[in-house]
Amino acid sequence: MGGRALAADLRETGGMPLENEDRPSDSPYIHRVWRSRASGVARMTSVATSNWELVFWRYQGQVHAAARGPETTISSVDVAEGAESWGVTFAHGSSMPHLPPARLVDSALESPHATATRFVLRGDEWLIPDFDSAEQFVGRLVREGVVVRDPLVDEVVAGGLPDVGTRSVQRRVAAATGLTQGGIRQIERARQAAILLGEGLAPLDVVDRLGYYDQPHLARSLQRFIGRTATELRRPEQAGQPLSLLYKIEDLPRS
Repeated sequence: MGGRALAADLRETGGMPLENEDRPSDSPYIHRVWRSRASGVARMTSVATSNWELVFWRYQGQVHAAARGPETTISSVDVAEGAESWGVTFAHGSSMPHLPPARLVDSALESPHATATRFVLRGDEWLIPDFDSAEQFVGRLVREGVVVRDPLVDEVVAGGLPDVGTRSVQRRVAAATGLTQGGIRQIERARQAAILLGEGLAPLDVVDRLGYYDQPHLARSLQRFIGRTATELRRPEQAGQPLSLLYKIEDLPRS
């Protein structure tokens, strides 16, 4: 199995033989920390995401590491039995200057060398973090200038109104994420819609809460970014492949 597929698919949930755990972080550089283990073979749907990650996985005794970029559409991936995966999902505005974010969109770059405890990033060796040491690991990356942060980007994505011009905002969002502000919003809104529908909220209520124009607009968004209909999300037993990990965040501001 290729590095990107394995790194992408092991966060999937939805009734398949996978053990998953994720947590938030108090670091402004980190959006989420996660880990997963597969106890069987499965095929999953990886949904769109607007964040990039550093991911690590162990399969058949070999450890790998990769930087995985945002995904602007869905994909189907296989999960290998016995594989373990863990990683750090970075907050909007965090980036690595030596890897332009646009280069990572819908792709991944695997580390040229990794052992059970170390991997190479930007030409240097780093200790591989575990689920509980992600903040210390990212702190070292920040101190060495491997990861930087533009706080304006996270503020804008969260609905804030910065004291700079529109063009400046657009330029800084694209530089830090590889995506447009509108593209990020579309992806995040679809992810939140999927969560709300899974919790039992009616499609019309989701349309109203998240600012979709109408139900057809919601349906198109779900198919593009989630790969499901509203009915399938409300009744997951009727769907085929399970979806990648979705976690609830603060409600997005309306357009």
